[in-house]
Amino acid sequence: MPAPNPPTHDTGVPARARNWGEALRVYTRPRVVAMNFLGFSAGLPFLLVFSTLTAWLAQADIERSIIGFFSWIGITYSIKVFWAPVVDRIRFPLLSRLLGQRRGWMLAAQLGIVGGLALLAVTGPQDNLTLFALIALFIAFCSATQDITIDAYRIEAVADEYQGAMAATYVFGYRVATLASGAGALYLAEYVSWSASYLVMAALMSIGILTTLAIREPEHQRTDRVGELETNLTRGLHIDGMQDGMAKRLATWFAHAVVSPFVEFFQRTGWYGAAILLLIAIYRISDISMGAMANPFYIDMGYTLDQIASIAKVFGFAMTILGALLGGLAVARFGVLWPLFVGAILVAATNLLFSLLAVSEPTLLMLGVVISADNLGAGFATSAFIAYLSSLTNRAYTATQYALFSSLMTLPAKIISGFSGIVVDAQGYFFFFLYTTGLGIPTILLALFVIHHRETLARHFNHNDAAQRSTDN
Repeated sequence: MPAPNPPTHDTGVPARARNWGEALRVYTRPRVVAMNFLGFSAGLPFLLVFSTLTAWLAQADIERSIIGFFSWIGITYSIKVFWAPVVDRIRFPLLSRLLGQRRGWMLAAQLGIVGGLALLAVTGPQDNLTLFALIALFIAFCSATQDITIDAYRIEAVADEYQGAMAATYVFGYRVATLASGAGALYLAEYVSWSASYLVMAALMSIGILTTLAIREPEHQRTDRVGELETNLTRGLHIDGMQDGMAKRLATWFAHAVVSPFVEFFQRTGWYGAAILLLIAIYRISDISMGAMANPFYIDMGYTLDQIASIAKVFGFAMTILGALLGGLAVARFGVLWPLFVGAILVAATNLLFSLLAVSEPTLLMLGVVISADNLGAGFATSAFIAYLSSLTNRAYTATQYALFSSLMTLPAKIISGFSGIVVDAQGYFFFFLYTTGLGIPTILLALFVIHHRETLARHFNHNDAAQRSTDN
């Protein structure tokens, strides 16, 4: 039986930690700890179908134009919202009956990743490049599906005040996994073979599989209000008047699983939903736009590849993790809105340090300071932002709504970042970093707008049902 709803203030926002000790203790909760391992499972396949895979293709003397086509595999992660309703509402055969809705799909995706990585290892790009590409696409599909299920689990497993800590531990596990599937896989390929490297990566997925088997299924909640919404939608679309049969069942499922999550969001938020979606769409524009030109900037400044790698890996990794932990701690202590605002400021402000670096004499100390500050701010903002997105979902439609938010948060930024090189060529790096700082100003103002209307936010996102929020057991 779920634990009672955590105490709330009269604004409807869950109570925050009374002191820093309470805030720190959120990292000892079992489900928060488990997110380290689920984050690792989510992060491991990502590079194995991107940069690590392209290194394998390059060493196999595959044409560079063909290697470029492999980047399209990444589109899979941006369109996961299209099959998220299936993961949300349809039980995976046998596994969902044995493990539950979330864990069943999670385990199925993980087993698919393991199988795909093993197939890549025994296929190789020289033998059958088309089959090799299809296997990589299958891995990306399974990986994106795993992301959907892990996100849904993370949101449903604990109450909102713990979402920052869940995000921080997820980021930690994810970053460790990218080290393993990036540098670790390259080392194995160099000293053993590519096939052995990918087989080892497949074996490392056992971390996620064992975690999935060990954790408990969260309660997937549906309220009377959601049931009423779906009934009214079925009537409004005149589906109830259709003749009984397969067509009616499919139309009903589509209305409930695909249409209802979006209708529910705007019904709950009204005009405020447009401001929320705009904030989601632009929150990372400054960060992603700057990141597209970071490595070319370091090289043009005269830093060597080993200097860039060493500082980015040591300082960058450590500061990202520290920033993520601080972000989760801030959410537990102050709630989600003020950390969201601080994160927006940090992401934009650290770009000014790059402007300073652009007009300064290049030194390793300066590079370390700039990379450390940038990663600290990015880690903090990521934890706060993930916690914010989690708070926006209705837990009857967790997977679908969060998949929408997570797809929306990168698409505009990726489009704008494509013009980064044009700005650098036309105006130089100093102006470019000022430009990316300026891109962050609308985000700061919009985040401030959200905080100013926090009572409206609480009213809109209080689902009027204590069962909507589960606590960590």
